[in-house]
Amino acid sequence: MDISIVVPLLNESESLAELTERVAKEINDLNKSFEIVFIDDGSTDGSLDILRKLKKQYPQIRVISFSRNFGKSAALSEGFRIARGEIVITMDADLQDDPTEIPKLIHEIESGFDLVSGWKQERHDPINKTIPSKFFNFITRQLTGIKIHDFNCGLKAYRSRVIKAIPVYGELHRYLPVLAHWLGYKVGELVVKHHPRKFGYSKFGIKRFFNGFFDLLTVLFITRYRQKPLHLFGFMGLGSSFLGGIILLYLSILWFQGHGIGQRPLFFLGVLLMIVGVQFFSIGLIGEMLINTRDNSVEYTIKDKID
Repeated sequence: MDISIVVPLLNESESLAELTERVAKEINDLNKSFEIVFIDDGSTDGSLDILRKLKKQYPQIRVISFSRNFGKSAALSEGFRIARGEIVITMDADLQDDPTEIPKLIHEIESGFDLVSGWKQERHDPINKTIPSKFFNFITRQLTGIKIHDFNCGLKAYRSRVIKAIPVYGELHRYLPVLAHWLGYKVGELVVKHHPRKFGYSKFGIKRFFNGFFDLLTVLFITRYRQKPLHLFGFMGLGSSFLGGIILLYLSILWFQGHGIGQRPLFFLGVLLMIVGVQFFSIGLIGEMLINTRDNSVEYTIKDKID
């Protein structure tokens, strides 16, 4: 199998027929074998019935239907698990992603990239989506050092070995380029066309804003400190203990000079900082012990092997 198109969807019945027709046309023109993997994330608008009918016309279609809405990361994780193509392309089902970009993404992968992320340079979305997206893209670039403009673009291409190596849960789908880069894969970016939504409505909500922030912290932790938690918590503990020690040293000098310090708020702050510092150290040490006593799962990826 050459190409797998993985399409997560939630209540997109009106766009599925047109999307399938356009995707099939683009890949047929490339003379490559393909499959279209639809992951129905608990739709209630008859999307599954539409997909059953399309399956009769397009045998390349495969469908997984969840019992309820589990989220985009769960849908992508299942799609990645069953995808059989050497190149896997993800795209949204709402026709805002343009299927004519598929050949360009495939070309970028064949030119040497392991993951190519789309960049919706000209975006047709309401401001309640564009502003949070720009904010998170900026913060993610600054904290990860990966110069990608649009981490959350649904239109991406991967080599199959990449998707098998990346864990996808929570809201981590938006940070897949970060995780791939951390594993040593070559990540690129391609400007893609973006269209206004033709049918339905956006599933974006304020909850995703906060989920994205917490998952960014998760990504930063697992990419930088997963194998060395004491480096993070030890540094925090050292800083807290050092500041607490300075405060208590200052108060000790005052005490020797005859000043009372027992009721000073600064005294309680110094003691609190010392206690918090010890707790941070303890968390880091416990993390190190857990890493050294768990099973010997590898934390690296193999690019190639010659026997």
